[in-house]
Amino acid sequence: MEVSIIFKIGAVGILVSVLSQILKHSGREEQAFLVSFSGLLLVLFWIVPYIYELFKNIQQLFVL
Repeated sequence: MEVSIIFKIGAVGILVSVLSQILKHSGREEQAFLVSFSGLLLVLFWIVPYIYELFKNIQQLFVL
């Protein structure tokens, strides 16, 4: 697993939280929700290949 993916997830988390707080304080709670949701989806799309690889390795481990 690459270490850079952890920094990317952290950067997205900080950016999403700042944008969400700015939008909430300006009264745009729907847009704040959409920003949070899109950040979550982006991180999930980055993590899904690693989860797939983990399950594949576990399956190979128990097949032996």
